[in-house]
Amino acid sequence: MGQGQMEIALDLLKKCSNQGTWLCLKNLHLVTSWLTTLEKELNALKPHKDFRLWLTSEVHTKFPTILLQSSIKVTYEAPPGIKRNLLRTFEIWTPEEFGKGSVARSQILFILAWFHAIVQERRKYIPQGWTKFYEFSQADLRASYEIIHRLCERAGRQSSGEIQWNYIHGLFDQAIYGGRVDNPTDTDVLRSYLVQYFNAAMIGGAKGLKSRLASNINLPNSTELHDYKKICDDLNDDDAPSLFGLPANIERSAQRMNSAQIINSLKILQRTDVEVEKFDKDKWSALLTPLLNLWKKLNQDGDLFKLKVQLPTEDGSLSPIQSFLQLERYNGIQLVQTIHENLASLSKVIRGISLITNEIQEYAKDLLQNETPQTWQNRWEGPTDSLQYLRTVVSKAKAMQQMITSMKDQDIFSQSINLSDLFRSDTFLNALRQQTARATKQPMDTLVLNASWSGEVKHGKNITIKITGLQLEGCLFDGGRLSESAPDSPSVNAFPACYIAWLPRDNSQQETREIISLPVYFSSDRDKIVTRLNVPCGSEKEKWLQCGAALFLKNV
Repeated sequence: MGQGQMEIALDLLKKCSNQGTWLCLKNLHLVTSWLTTLEKELNALKPHKDFRLWLTSEVHTKFPTILLQSSIKVTYEAPPGIKRNLLRTFEIWTPEEFGKGSVARSQILFILAWFHAIVQERRKYIPQGWTKFYEFSQADLRASYEIIHRLCERAGRQSSGEIQWNYIHGLFDQAIYGGRVDNPTDTDVLRSYLVQYFNAAMIGGAKGLKSRLASNINLPNSTELHDYKKICDDLNDDDAPSLFGLPANIERSAQRMNSAQIINSLKILQRTDVEVEKFDKDKWSALLTPLLNLWKKLNQDGDLFKLKVQLPTEDGSLSPIQSFLQLERYNGIQLVQTIHENLASLSKVIRGISLITNEIQEYAKDLLQNETPQTWQNRWEGPTDSLQYLRTVVSKAKAMQQMITSMKDQDIFSQSINLSDLFRSDTFLNALRQQTARATKQPMDTLVLNASWSGEVKHGKNITIKITGLQLEGCLFDGGRLSESAPDSPSVNAFPACYIAWLPRDNSQQETREIISLPVYFSSDRDKIVTRLNVPCGSEKEKWLQCGAALFLKNV
């Protein structure tokens, strides 16, 4: 499905239903908007007693619950773990395929199998392992096998016999495995694995081996498949995080994410199938009263929805940062007031003192499913959970109101800015960049973001601001350099406050060899990036890449 085959599928459905044959519709997650049509067709069928319909789909939040409930559900996933993954690969490769050629060729094929297992099994640690699920498949493995086979054949015909490792790095990164990756940080992780595994130091027999795939693995000086299978048999069934380069406390992060997914799944199961077209006062009251009560509680000690605010004027009297903060406050209060008007109208409908309108019906439909209405998301893209959205909006709006008030008493640059208090922290950083460009007479595209934990970043007329509100996952940081997490360390740690400034690229004070550019995400889901921050790390960049180190804004 997914390539304009919906009409063909419906024709086949009717034909198979009449004839009593079986039909399989695959990849329904690609056509979730069409599934309501499929449901109607199924309800209208008078099928033959032997007719069976098979549906396949990946997990998708938009998959209709009624269709799920009326189906017999079967979940399939391959047994987890590097050991089982390797054994599945060796079931695909025959002894003849594996053993033809040199010892170096067989060793590189084992390294390929190991690399394939690592990138696939790392997916169980999403979003710290990979930021999302990437469909690394047997097709990638087959294509990689062919490349290695041809390179080894070419090396055998040359006097030097050297493998062209840069070909492997480039093709795997740009065309095969890397072709599926669309996050720059994940691409860096993939490249670090390629450089670590595919190099001359990895091959050469057990005695001449300079590097190892893992501490307990010695590649045999053999072309026999069973010798390499023995390595797999000796592996533990449970994977140590160190095999992936992940921190010792990764299980805590995994448990936290699994718990969040289970809670989200329970919320989906609890969602009602209320038909919003048919207003039911009792059902709407039962489902929406907790949300209305929360909104009342959040605003009981404030008057945000009573404030009279005007759109800031752009007369050039304000600096870029001042203009941004004024506009941020205005948009935040406007959003609070819009939400208040919407919920007040909804409350009147539930209490029976007002008639329902199309607009109310539209956002009530989302709220009944515990989702944030799209009209609110269009004003500010925040949490999809409606209750969390309300908490976050009120918290940020109050923080912006307090920030603007304090600006009247002191210079904005003399106080700390909590990035998690801002609605659009990425726009704030751009405003700082623009203001620095004006003050230093430098083009904006020549400025790079620098950070310091030992004091202000001083260089010419640059503008320095102290920021807080960040959290770190994947490792620890004391203000000096990154360090490994202990097994009992919290999965998320507060990140020390730091001074940031935009400096000309040529005058950047930070040595690139001793720093790593960590992504700063809006949330721990790692789905939207704010900026990148250069953090001191020593000389082991690949280590911190593979451990999944990242920063994100503190949650409300």
